[in-house]
Amino acid sequence: MRSKELLQSLIVTSMLSFMAPLFFLGLAVAGLSLSAYIPILTGMNQLLIEQILKFLGVFGNGSAVEGSLVIAIACSLVGMLFDAYNFYYRSLRNG
Repeated sequence: MRSKELLQSLIVTSMLSFMAPLFFLGLAVAGLSLSAYIPILTGMNQLLIEQILKFLGVFGNGSAVEGSLVIAIACSLVGMLFDAYNFYYRSLRNG
């Protein structure tokens, strides 16, 4: 029974940990893209978007999409490790 709970918890945690960085990166790029329509902020927003895409390109061999996926997978693995540790610690405390 405990292994089923662990597996369910790991699946939910991995999906949420995978989607969170994609959501925040997408939100940042979309927000900067939309605020680029404000004439005063156009140059700064374009520069920030280019820097974000270059940063993501570092992790994705030049591709921002691959970089986003690499970061999301790494976050998913870290989330799963934290969840497994929490499950292990809780099982030790409860006997």
